[in-house]
Amino acid sequence: MRQKKFITEKRSLKMTVKVLVAAFFILPSSLFISSCADYNETDNFTAQADPSIQEPYKDLKPVKSYINRDAYPNMSLGAMLKVSDFNKQELDHAAAVTNFDNVAFGTSLMSGNIINAKGVMNFLDMSDLLAHVEEIGYDVYGSPIFANANQADDWLKTLTAPIEIPVDYVEGKTVNFNDMPVGSYPGTVESGSATIAKYDDQNTLRIGARAKVRIIEGFEVDPLAKYTITFYVKADRDGSFNVYFSGNKVDGSGPDGKWTYKAGKWTKLVVEAQSAPGETEGYLRVENGPSPVFYIQKVEAGYYPDNHRPQTEKEMTDTIHYALHAWCEGLMKINEGRIKTFDLIDEPIDNGAVLENGMYDLKHSTESIFWQDVLGSENYAPAVSDIARKAFEENGGDAAALKFFISETGLEDSKKLESLKYWINIWDAKGAKIDGINAKVNLTYSEDAAKQAANEASLNALLDNLASTGKLIRISNFDIKYQDASGASVAAKDITDAQRQRLADYYGQVIRSYMNKIPHDKQAGICKGNMADTNDPVGLWTIDSKSKDWVRNATYKAFCDALGGQ
Repeated sequence: MRQKKFITEKRSLKMTVKVLVAAFFILPSSLFISSCADYNETDNFTAQADPSIQEPYKDLKPVKSYINRDAYPNMSLGAMLKVSDFNKQELDHAAAVTNFDNVAFGTSLMSGNIINAKGVMNFLDMSDLLAHVEEIGYDVYGSPIFANANQADDWLKTLTAPIEIPVDYVEGKTVNFNDMPVGSYPGTVESGSATIAKYDDQNTLRIGARAKVRIIEGFEVDPLAKYTITFYVKADRDGSFNVYFSGNKVDGSGPDGKWTYKAGKWTKLVVEAQSAPGETEGYLRVENGPSPVFYIQKVEAGYYPDNHRPQTEKEMTDTIHYALHAWCEGLMKINEGRIKTFDLIDEPIDNGAVLENGMYDLKHSTESIFWQDVLGSENYAPAVSDIARKAFEENGGDAAALKFFISETGLEDSKKLESLKYWINIWDAKGAKIDGINAKVNLTYSEDAAKQAANEASLNALLDNLASTGKLIRISNFDIKYQDASGASVAAKDITDAQRQRLADYYGQVIRSYMNKIPHDKQAGICKGNMADTNDPVGLWTIDSKSKDWVRNATYKAFCDALGGQ
């Protein structure tokens, strides 16, 4: 009988969660890549030189310096970066620190990239970057703390796995050939010969060459059970045969999956198998090849029922609360109050599921562990905000400075934004701390006048609707792609100066619309998706194809002009 694994053991295993940290060291300035521009001062830190400055934009100052902080006290400019690129303190780092108020790291600092299946939390990269930003007086916008994607799914599956319970062996059937008279075998012989014969001073089942014989049969199988069939084989010469259990071939350790035995002694064989789908009758068939005749003693078949049970609703809730506390405690212990603004929940709305009131539902899953499926849709945000807030405060954070945002994509869809507002109102009423909305935008400039008019109308409607929430509003993933009049995307390598200027003008228009439509005290800023061009012309810098230098382009000037009120 298997031993019971108590729930208390499972709970104690949870406490083995570990946090890995590492000492941070600053690279000597001699290792920084140099450039033609003067070095830039940010508080007490000397950054690597700004990316290459060439005509006609060399006289422009860092982008963030154009914001009128008196008129727009909450306005900030952020940039998205990979943690590894920031920690290298090279070109990307210099551009961000010099030109932007803060950096965000997307999914890099989410639990899915930090916690392994055993619950070990690796904060090495985060420890490095936080030590650095603290030294230079710089800000980080926190990655989403809770989400449906990029979560520690393997860890959550481990924690919420069914619990082992004691079970008793269930006998299926036993056949003792010594109880049968010598002569014909009363069981099923599908081909070849099989008889009850005297061998080694007992009656046994004799299997001839090239025979297919069911050595045990006639019992009902549990399709979910894994059966154990035990029997002994002996022959005068070495041999092998194939085994099938209720329609499934069961491989042994011999060549081509055969079951083997040595001559002259009884060999115990133990077959473990499940029945084939749809099979209801239990049987074990052996198929002899050209091997010699062999003999079989008594056959026993039975199984252990599944020795697991699902966690109860209370156990599951306790487990998830443990996971919430462990993750927040680990995150905020490393943070030490240095990151003060986070996306609390990322992309909660499912625009494919409609509630009775016409609003979109939250995302739910039958395959992964979603926090809201255990905590309940209405209690989800209040619970996680309370746990994260307490962990922040208990690990040196200033409660008055802490800000939580709900980040969502596709809010140009007015119904999706209305649904997000619906859920935020429910969560607010239940005491959740939700300070703002982080709207991930997906913008395009089109040379087709009608399409572009629709693009601008959609953007303006989005900003008006966001402003109506009364929450802090942040715009992120702020990249604009370029389409020609036929709707084809224009690549960075192909864009003309005139096209680049039209794109830059639209960037400026979006920034001005944000600063005009969102109340000044509700402006949480704009975060650039990519600082330099990718395959698309989305950057403030163009990457020189030969030198790989970053060269300011018309979008850089458009940012400066728009932020400066021009």
